[in-house]
Amino acid sequence: MLASAMTKTVSDPIQLIYAGGTFGSYGRPLAPLSAEVFLPTLKKLLLEQDNAANLPNISWLDNPLIKDSSQLTPSDFIHFYQLLLTAYAQGDKRFVLITGTDTLSYLGAFLAEAFAGSDICVVLTASMRPLLDSEVLNSYCIDTHSDAWDNLNDSLKLAAAGESGVKIGFGGESWPAQTVQKIHSHDLMAFTGHFRAAYPANSYIKNLPDIRRQHWLDDQKKALSSIQTRAEHARIHAIYCLPNDAKVINNQLTALLSQPPCGIILLGFGSGNVPYSAALAETLELAHKEGHMVICASQCPFGGVSDSYAAGSWQYNHHVITGGRLTIPAIYARLLWLLLRYDSPARRRQRWLNNSNQAGTSIKKR
Repeated sequence: MLASAMTKTVSDPIQLIYAGGTFGSYGRPLAPLSAEVFLPTLKKLLLEQDNAANLPNISWLDNPLIKDSSQLTPSDFIHFYQLLLTAYAQGDKRFVLITGTDTLSYLGAFLAEAFAGSDICVVLTASMRPLLDSEVLNSYCIDTHSDAWDNLNDSLKLAAAGESGVKIGFGGESWPAQTVQKIHSHDLMAFTGHFRAAYPANSYIKNLPDIRRQHWLDDQKKALSSIQTRAEHARIHAIYCLPNDAKVINNQLTALLSQPPCGIILLGFGSGNVPYSAALAETLELAHKEGHMVICASQCPFGGVSDSYAAGSWQYNHHVITGGRLTIPAIYARLLWLLLRYDSPARRRQRWLNNSNQAGTSIKKR
């Protein structure tokens, strides 16, 4: 049950959440430590380093869901949403969430969508190397070659500032969560992002009046049960364009039409170019009729999609929605949130288009 939010001050502790990942791995071979072992160790290290690092006041938010981030599901995303929502409803506003790098950008973008319109402050972080030195097997100590300790310190200080919104802190930088993507599989500078963020980043309120905050919480509480139920069945699919005959893409899309309404990311070439065929155009029409949302994204990590080329613009005449400049994790996150939050394909589509208009990335149907 969500309680009414109580006013708290910036002197209140930052709520730290540990959710697994490389950050808490240890030993030979590397394997995640249990929460029962890792959390007391991390608490001890933070206390030892507190004065030197000038860290803010920290509290701990109990989290039973600790797993490798590559194993996270929509229901797990909702678990973290509910965990944060409950604490936020009780008056806490500043959080740091430690997770794994594999789905860091996906979870961050999802939480940004889910908490849009609030004044919560959430910073997600992770590490490419474990916090603890596995060369020292008789005691737990910080690996000085790891990025974990710096990432955590930087994220705690960012959360201490209390700026509303969901951000990702990594490698000495931070960005709005919706803009972040992983660009390297093992380098310490594994992520990048930018600050040209529109919705949901621009929806966060610096100082939300208590009445408006309570209205926001009431809306979330009312929808929570249905969101949890839908998460068990929500599906987002990706179709990756390759230099094949258009029949290949058409067959992949057709195979999804027998499922309940889902989200489909169509990964086109360059600025969103997709091989044309009359059959594929007809299948896209049918997908829309059956309630599926098809979003076009680019295989390129930067730049997004546009309707500059006829090779890509044709699809927007058949109910495909542009992903604009959104990253693939951000598109996944928005699709998932819309599938969970709204009960009809028409409302989901309307919300996407409204959000895109706020971002200035919509493409008008020709």
